[in-house]
Amino acid sequence: MNEEELKQRVDAYVDEVWEDVVEDIRSLVRIESVEDLEHAEPGKPWGPKSNEALVEAEKIASRLGLDVTDLDGYIGYADLAGASKDYIATIAHTDIVPLGLGWTFPALDVTRKDGYLIGRGVLDDKGPFVLSLYAAHFFRRQVEATGQKLPYTLRCIIGNNEETSMGDVPYYLARCPEPLFCFSPDADFPVICGEKGVYQGEFSTNEPVANGTLVELDGGTVANAIPGLATALVRADAAGLPAADRIEVEDAGDGLARVSAHGKGGHASLPAGTVNAIGLLARYLLANGLVDDAARPFVELQVALTQDTDGSHIGLATADEKFGPLTCIAGTVRTKDGRFFQTIDTRYPTSTTGEAVTKLMGALGREHGCGYRCLEDKVPFYIDPSSPQIQTLLKTYGEYTGREARAFCIGGGTYARKFKCACAFGPHETNADEPSWVGMEHGPDEGVSEEDLKRALKIYIVSIARLMELDLA
Repeated sequence: MNEEELKQRVDAYVDEVWEDVVEDIRSLVRIESVEDLEHAEPGKPWGPKSNEALVEAEKIASRLGLDVTDLDGYIGYADLAGASKDYIATIAHTDIVPLGLGWTFPALDVTRKDGYLIGRGVLDDKGPFVLSLYAAHFFRRQVEATGQKLPYTLRCIIGNNEETSMGDVPYYLARCPEPLFCFSPDADFPVICGEKGVYQGEFSTNEPVANGTLVELDGGTVANAIPGLATALVRADAAGLPAADRIEVEDAGDGLARVSAHGKGGHASLPAGTVNAIGLLARYLLANGLVDDAARPFVELQVALTQDTDGSHIGLATADEKFGPLTCIAGTVRTKDGRFFQTIDTRYPTSTTGEAVTKLMGALGREHGCGYRCLEDKVPFYIDPSSPQIQTLLKTYGEYTGREARAFCIGGGTYARKFKCACAFGPHETNADEPSWVGMEHGPDEGVSEEDLKRALKIYIVSIARLMELDLA
C-alpha cells in the first residue's frame, strides 16, 4: 500500500471508530484510579482503583483483538505479533492525579462540549492511552486482511503508576527486553526529546508549633501540582478578619476561624499563569497577625518559596541551552502531630544537580527552623533529535499539521525517561487556542479537543507504519 492509500484508509478508520474511542475513554475516566498504597495488596500493588483501571484497559485491548499480558498488577501490555519478536512500543498510563477542587464539570465522566472532552484523564493520560490501542487495532485489521505481519511486533504498554513513582516500569524492564523504540503519547506535539530533572523534597518543623494562634495548615493535593486551595485554622474571631482578594473566612466554632485561599492550580512543570494558594494564604496570615512566634519562621518560608516560580528569590535559579530555566513550586502543606510539612517540586536543567538543590534547600530550611529531606531525584533525559526515529515522527506531524516540526525539551516527566531509546509524542498542541473553560492536565476541568485527538490518532498510525520500515534491529 502506498502512503496516499494508507492515509485514506486511516481517515476512514478514524471516522468509523471515533464514537467507540470516546466511549472507551469514558469507561476509564469513570474510575478514580489514584494511587492508594494503604490498600495495596498482592496483584494490586498501586491500590484497588488503580488496578481497576488497569484491568479495564486490558479488557479494551482484548476486545480490540490484541494479545494481553498482565504483569502481576504492576503493569500490562498488549501485543500485535510481528514477523520479529523485537518490538516497537507505545506506553501510556491509566492512573491519575487526585481530582482536586474547582471542577465545574463532572470529574469522573466525559463531558462533550463544543468539540472538547472534559474529565480527569481525558488528556493525561487515559485519552491518549485509548488512542494507542486503536492505533494497534488499525494494524490488526490490516494484518487480518492481508495475512502479512508487521516487520516488528507492535506493543502497547499499559502503565499504572506514572503519576507517582513510575515504579511499574522497572518491574516491566526486569521481565521484558527493551523496545527497539518507544514513544509515550503523554505530552505535547511535535516531539519531546528531553525532560528536565524531576526533584521533590519536604520541609518540616523540627518540633510541634501548631499549638498557638495557628492551629492547622492544609493545602494542595500532590507535590507535583500548584495548589488551587489552601486552608488554615486559626484562633481568631472570623467576623473581625478583613476581606481580601481570593480569601474566604468562616467561623469554625470554639473561638476558631477557617481561612481559605483560592488560587489557580496547574502542573508543577508549567507554572506560568498559575496562582499558588499556599503563598496567598501565608501572606494573608502574616499580614493579619494570625501567626505566632513559633510558627512564623515556617510561614515565612512558605512566602519565600512562592515568591516566584524560577527559584530566583531563594537563589536556586539556573538555566541551560537545551532545557531552559529551572522551575520550583510549593506543592502541598500538611499538619501532623502539631508539626507542619511543606513539599516542593523542582524541574531542573543540566546546569545544576539534585545534590545541589538538596544542599541549598537544606540551608534554607535551617534558616527557618526546619528540617529538610529529598523525596525524589530523577536526572534529566535526552535523545538526539536527529535520530531516524525522531525525524520520522516529526515528518509525520508536519505533514498532518502543515507546521514546522522541531523537537523540544520540557519540564514534565514522562515514561520516556525510563527507556534507552524513547520520546514523548503528543497529543496536546502547545499553542492551541482553547476556550477559557478548558482546564489543563492536573487541574480542574481537564480537557482536550476532539479534533486534536482525532488528528493525533492518524499521526500515530502513520508514524508507526513508517517506524516499521526503519532498520532498528
